[in-house]
Amino acid sequence: MIAAAVRQIAIAVDGPASSGKGTVARRVANRLGFQLVDTGAMYRTVALAALRADVDLNDAAAVEQIARGIRFRFAFNGGDLTVEADGEDVTEVIRDQPVGAAASIVATHAGVRTALLGLQRALGAGGGVVMDGRDIGTVVLPSAELKVYLDASLDARAERRWRQLPDGDFEQVRAELAERDRRDTSRAIAPLACADEAVRIDTTGIGVESVVEFIVTLAKARQAR
Repeated sequence: MIAAAVRQIAIAVDGPASSGKGTVARRVANRLGFQLVDTGAMYRTVALAALRADVDLNDAAAVEQIARGIRFRFAFNGGDLTVEADGEDVTEVIRDQPVGAAASIVATHAGVRTALLGLQRALGAGGGVVMDGRDIGTVVLPSAELKVYLDASLDARAERRWRQLPDGDFEQVRAELAERDRRDTSRAIAPLACADEAVRIDTTGIGVESVVEFIVTLAKARQAR
């Protein structure tokens, strides 16, 4: 008897900054052997390029032009995600706090989101992909077979971010996250939102592996349908 082929589904992982979605998405992709697409890294890369070019982050047309010119490549290297832009490994530098703050500004520009949307949808079209961001389940992959929304309290998210910054001030980090949340949820184009059919998971006080295991179980159930 020939076993039925396993469906190559698309998994959308959304949530606010420092909710754990990047780490969770990476580990879920590794467990399932899926491609990982970190859309947040795309916006961070655009922001980095704009900062390097000394472009005004509020100049929508100029930032859009930058976004349309970048060639992205995602790859796993020993289980870690590598992000390349125009052949340069930008994995580490795009995680700097100033780049993250700039990314939330460039992401408000409709032209930038449009420039990246086609690429994001193309990467998710064939299934076998885990894509994380802030509008994946609602805008980028509205037909994804599994949608997950990760959340956590502001204090928990601020502590996670603060621990990543050796010289960071907790209250400043918390204030910056609160402002990031405000921008992400109130922007006119593709605001951060939980899709109606998404499985919502509060990661406050929950270990990463427990969250990963739960999502992998959900994914396998979807694949078996």
